[in-house]
Amino acid sequence: MSREIDRREFLKSVGTAAAAAALGGAGLILQGCAAGKDYDLVIKGGLVYDGLGGDPFEADIGVSGERIKTVGPIPGRSGRIVVEAAGRIVTPGFIDVHDHSDLGLLADPRAESAVRQGVTTLISGNCGSSPFPVAEEMLEELKSVARSEFDVEMDWRDLRGFFTRLEKGKTAVNYATLVGHGAVRGAAMGFSDRPPAPAELDRMRELVAENMDAGAFGLSTGLEYTPGSFADSDEIAALCRIVAERDGVHATHMRDEGDALIEALREAIETARRAGVRLQISHLKTAFPRNWSKIDEVLGLLGQAGKDGLVVRADRYPYIAGSTGLSINFPAWAREGTTGDFLSRLKDPALDGRLREYAAGREKKFGSWDKVVIAGVSSEKNKRVEGLDVLAAAGRAGKPPYEFMRDLIIEERDRVDAVLFMMSEDNLRRILAHPQVGIGSDSSIRAPYGILASGKPHPRVYGTFPRVLNKYVRAEHLVSLREMIQKITSAPAGMFGLAGRGAVREEAFADLVVINPETVADRATWSDPHQFPAGIDLVVVNGAVTVRDGEHTGALAGRVLRKTRTKA
Repeated sequence: MSREIDRREFLKSVGTAAAAAALGGAGLILQGCAAGKDYDLVIKGGLVYDGLGGDPFEADIGVSGERIKTVGPIPGRSGRIVVEAAGRIVTPGFIDVHDHSDLGLLADPRAESAVRQGVTTLISGNCGSSPFPVAEEMLEELKSVARSEFDVEMDWRDLRGFFTRLEKGKTAVNYATLVGHGAVRGAAMGFSDRPPAPAELDRMRELVAENMDAGAFGLSTGLEYTPGSFADSDEIAALCRIVAERDGVHATHMRDEGDALIEALREAIETARRAGVRLQISHLKTAFPRNWSKIDEVLGLLGQAGKDGLVVRADRYPYIAGSTGLSINFPAWAREGTTGDFLSRLKDPALDGRLREYAAGREKKFGSWDKVVIAGVSSEKNKRVEGLDVLAAAGRAGKPPYEFMRDLIIEERDRVDAVLFMMSEDNLRRILAHPQVGIGSDSSIRAPYGILASGKPHPRVYGTFPRVLNKYVRAEHLVSLREMIQKITSAPAGMFGLAGRGAVREEAFADLVVINPETVADRATWSDPHQFPAGIDLVVVNGAVTVRDGEHTGALAGRVLRKTRTKA
């Protein structure tokens, strides 16, 4: 199919937009009588992309309770709620395969930054980090962070307890999770840089099994972060065999995404091969300019793994900057143990030379510290540096960049978020277009109000999915609309085993999105990120209208999704 045809595909229904407007301007909802109706919700006359990769088709969709009951002609207005969707595109709800919204959902169950993008299901617990199981030595620190950053009181120690807490408060989106290897390792053996003793490895296996039996969809690793960076491939493979036995997924933030990218990718693929587990490469990238030329080999390895019979997919957000803690610019050996251990090393004059040397190497990779932007801090005292790059912020503070970063991390007790500009737009396009790559925001729930409104977070928090549809499908024709919809619906549903999700078909869960193809776009910017997108007119979660005319209705119909064991 040509790119011109792809563009026409995206805009096919625009010609009838005037008819839709005549039915109530921008508003899509028409209320019917409650009595004597065949459906709770009817979406009429939209151009349906079913998520399975087939040709789009005009159809009505009838919803009863949580399920789609009819996809086809529905005479009249036979629903309690009727949506006239002529001139609109109707798709399955989007699945964000790389999310970090664990405590964020407790702080803001409305989940507006996700659901107003069209996201109806989050897969969380990524990068080796999950709020369960809780290591004894980290309990008080985690309680403090939950209280200060999320206004949440921790009353759980394991996944079952976290699920209970989440279900008690309800959420606007479906929540699925992985169990984090970092949390498992910490609970079994602490946070030291050493291999596990046989009994400790057995305990890690037990914890992975317990969490998957409780409903986790797999194991995540964060091999660039402590304590995951202390684990070798034998340890990861041993745990992934437990995951494979339960038909789960290993999602990995690889050991390196820059200088040792190829080696890290080979390790991830070989670990998956050894364990017989499905592999999800998290936020696939070529980090730092000196590594951009590796893109051909990266995509070649990804494709070859698929040809060899492995189930390997990857995800990526549609931006050239990443985001993580500012502490990533300090070596793993310095970050070993608790936060207190890390801060003590930063204060130790005997270690100053080694720390400065490592930071100098990081600066060389970026090219300049102006590529690192302070996105968020905890204290009011340092709010003035949010949105400034390290070079500018250090200049204002009258300090060299290294000393500025060190002192800021100490003052904020390592709670400093950063945005890192280190990727190539050309490589981004190639990654997004690859058939094995889907979309993950790598974000957490935020809001322009309340406790989650702080800082200047990465715009991916609010804009990932509309940006893909606007920039890379509609404007640049990088991928056809039907292919992109499949990448963000049925493909991740199949990868993670989300039964009944990711498709517009009868008896599927009624997770649905109605999109205005003329206006869909991200609005969040680097300087003003707390902005909801445009053009996501209607979002339905488990049959409940959750976003209407781009505004949240207050519905909290999301479910906690639990993995069911499908292998013997």
